[in-house]
Amino acid sequence: MGKFLIISGIILLLLGLIIQFSGKIPFLGRLPGDIRIEGKNYQFYFPLASSILISILISLVLLLINKARQ
Repeated sequence: MGKFLIISGIILLLLGLIIQFSGKIPFLGRLPGDIRIEGKNYQFYFPLASSILISILISLVLLLINKARQ
């Protein structure tokens, strides 16, 4: 239970850092595949490619953590 809480805390810390500094990462949010629709009175933005990239990075980090534990 203790290891689970430590790993969960580290993951939450990393997610918090990503959210905090996401505006300072130059390519994040501007990748080809991110959907942006701007109209006269509205704006719709869905970061599809950025979400996939972040998901892959998180999966790799969790894979490395799992390999290190074994």
